[in-house]
Amino acid sequence: MPAHRIQEIVPVEAVSSGDSELSEAVAALRGGGVVIYPTETFYALGGDPRSASVVDRVFVLKGRDFSKPLPLIASDRSAVRSVVSQWPASAEALAGTFWPGPLSLLLPASSSVPPRLHAGTGRLAVRVSPHPLARVLAEALGGLIISTSANLSGEPACRRLDEIDALLLTGVDAVLSGGDLEGRQPSTIVDPTVEPPRLVREGAIPWERVLRALGG
Repeated sequence: MPAHRIQEIVPVEAVSSGDSELSEAVAALRGGGVVIYPTETFYALGGDPRSASVVDRVFVLKGRDFSKPLPLIASDRSAVRSVVSQWPASAEALAGTFWPGPLSLLLPASSSVPPRLHAGTGRLAVRVSPHPLARVLAEALGGLIISTSANLSGEPACRRLDEIDALLLTGVDAVLSGGDLEGRQPSTIVDPTVEPPRLVREGAIPWERVLRALGG
């Protein structure tokens, strides 16, 4: 399906899913569509993570190997807890320190999550983004939205819309512009289900800050 017009969005805290600028994208998402949207790191490719057909479409659009899980952005902490089967004390400590922010927690998925989303690994990487538009879109889908970087698999993540491959821009249902994004690194990923918590990927939040938040 060809993309709708690119919608310029001013990423202010007052943005809501009822805004006319967002209504097209929200309608597309609720109808099983896929959109490109800004986050605090890079532009993301997103849709409803509870829909198996949407999950498959994101994999195909991106050319992503089906063995690699898709990360999520949540509207708030309660939305995260609704799709995970374990919430250790270290997850609570890290969420309280860094959310909203570019820290993803790797947590066991609940049985309500389509296995295709986490590639059968049983684990989800999820964060609460500080970008108001990303959180609003997640809220519009019941609290969660797929948030894999808006680039073809193997290509660099994109801070500007003009960096995104035309195949993606024309293959989604809506494109939301947040201007040039400030992100230089992806989110840091931490597994809080082991003791001590394990660094999976260092990114925007240095590991030393994570350790301090854990009292290490």
